[in-house]
Amino acid sequence: MVAGHLQEKKGLFYIVLNYNDGGKRKSKWIPTKLPVKGNKKKAETMLLEARKNFVLPSEANLENEEEMVVEEKSEQPYESTESEETEEDDILFADFMVEWLEMIKYQVEITTHSAYSFAVNTRIVPYFRQNKIYLKELQPKHLHDFYQYVLKEFGLTTNTVLHYHANIRQALQHAFEMDMLPSNPADKVKRLKKNQFIGSYYTSDELNELFEVVKGDPVELAVILAAFYGLRRSEIVGLKWDAINFQHQTFTIKHTVIPVSYQGKQIIVAKDRAKNKSSYRTLPLVPVFLELLLRLLDEQQANRALYKNSYSNQYQDYIYINKLGERIKPGYITQHFPLVLKKHNLRRIRFHDLRHSCASLLLANGVSLKEIQAWLGHSHYSTTANIYVHLEYSSKLSSAQVMSNTLQIPSMQKAPESPQKETQELVHC
Repeated sequence: MVAGHLQEKKGLFYIVLNYNDGGKRKSKWIPTKLPVKGNKKKAETMLLEARKNFVLPSEANLENEEEMVVEEKSEQPYESTESEETEEDDILFADFMVEWLEMIKYQVEITTHSAYSFAVNTRIVPYFRQNKIYLKELQPKHLHDFYQYVLKEFGLTTNTVLHYHANIRQALQHAFEMDMLPSNPADKVKRLKKNQFIGSYYTSDELNELFEVVKGDPVELAVILAAFYGLRRSEIVGLKWDAINFQHQTFTIKHTVIPVSYQGKQIIVAKDRAKNKSSYRTLPLVPVFLELLLRLLDEQQANRALYKNSYSNQYQDYIYINKLGERIKPGYITQHFPLVLKKHNLRRIRFHDLRHSCASLLLANGVSLKEIQAWLGHSHYSTTANIYVHLEYSSKLSSAQVMSNTLQIPSMQKAPESPQKETQELVHC
């Protein structure tokens, strides 16, 4: 599908299609005749139709190309009387980013493309389109100014802006490799300092209290898996019965379920792959979790018999399902968890903070960062270290003890002065 976007001109929406024809980069402008105010959804529908129906002029093989008509559902087709084509040696940087996003669509995971799309369409493209900066004119200062703008205007963290920078750099690297640029301007921008994340953590007493109040609650399984095993939400919802080895009392993380906002729709992506190679891991099945699994298995069999035809068999392979056999939605966990905390007057934390609580307890009890990396499924040791190294208090105690045994620092307490000296000082005053 050809790349395209909406452009505002004299208060009206125009469809702009970007394509490559015989090695030349061109754009086609098609008027929608729709006023900008109140017609964005209609214009987006027409844009999608235009992208689907577009045919390269060279492929059409017509001397006088017939103008393309884009039909909007439940609306009369409009006549494209003002369309125009331009060669794109001077393509806008915003248009280039849209094209790059379309180009990588089938090269990355849908979850990755969704994140890229959000960054490009909501932040990067609007800024650079408004400033009308062309790709060949792009300078490191333009990128620096953009980063400062979004930091100030939207109150974003530097971590978020670093993600924007990564998207821009990747796109510009493609432009450089295609000889569209002599170098990559993003390489010359000073990298922002990443914020160190310090999350909220529950103590062991708080977690034990939480375990008590969630007994029998729909979120019970999620809480136990997140707090005890440090599982991600996607790993919890994606856990299947075939991942459980009852004989060897282990279970394996190998399937994930992730909600994604993609092309204006909310979809669920289920895949037989973990977040990364290290996320695919096998963990021991502790007795309390084994007991919970057996209870859930009995409940599912009872519900299947009770609800009969109303019971869904679509998700029977999954462990985390409701009474009617429907797979628990990831968003439900995030939304329901704070309600449980509020109901029982427990300190408010995010659901993901249970994963951090797991790591903090492991560290406090002498488990090394390398072992925690394997337990949590981090792909790199640096990830674990950067997030949790400030909690490693036991090593600090050891370091303090070593220094105390090595160095002899004189006492800072002032020795009491003799009464005779004090009297002499008073006399001389």
